[in-house]
Amino acid sequence: MKIVFISDTHGQHDLLNLPSGDMIVHAGDVSSRGTHIEVFKFLNWFGNLDFKYKIFIAGNHDFFFEIAESSFINSMIPEGVMYLNDTGVEIEGIKIWGSPIQPWFNNWAFNRERGEEIKQYWNKIPDNLDILITHGPPNGILDKTIRGESVGCEDLYDTISKVKPKIHVFGHIHEAYGVESKNGISFINASVLNLSYQMTNLPVTLTV
Repeated sequence: MKIVFISDTHGQHDLLNLPSGDMIVHAGDVSSRGTHIEVFKFLNWFGNLDFKYKIFIAGNHDFFFEIAESSFINSMIPEGVMYLNDTGVEIEGIKIWGSPIQPWFNNWAFNRERGEEIKQYWNKIPDNLDILITHGPPNGILDKTIRGESVGCEDLYDTISKVKPKIHVFGHIHEAYGVESKNGISFINASVLNLSYQMTNLPVTLTV
């Protein structure tokens, strides 16, 4: 299965030149300010993409998904689109889990304190996983800011070391875009916007 990975479109999804594929995965920050209108526009675009499977999670900019009633959110999700919120799905034998949670960061959405609070979410991640989708990176992997600081989550890294998904895709740190392999895991920072919020990075494609 050919899978296209993107993240951090921040409302600029119309500028994307997407390759063809069977599945598209968006790792969060679909909006800039997290408004209902922004989310509606994204979902309308995402739902009409020519992919058999369409999966996304929210990110720290996507306040709507944290504050709106789940029933309202579900009513907005187009047919054929899967929204993962600390939940999983299996598609043609491919096991996928998605979470919007990241360590506390400037009062944005889905912030949790490092340590025991955030571990509650990472402990939900199942074994025998093919694709893990989180918005933020694990510590030490494609997580360096422009200042050279590694800001990824240590507890997420520890969980990944135990669970060992085949692919871990995330975004959040725009300037750390890229792909890295470590311990048999393909790590993808799929941020398509750079630090200046310009559309400079290409979608990442893998065949599973």
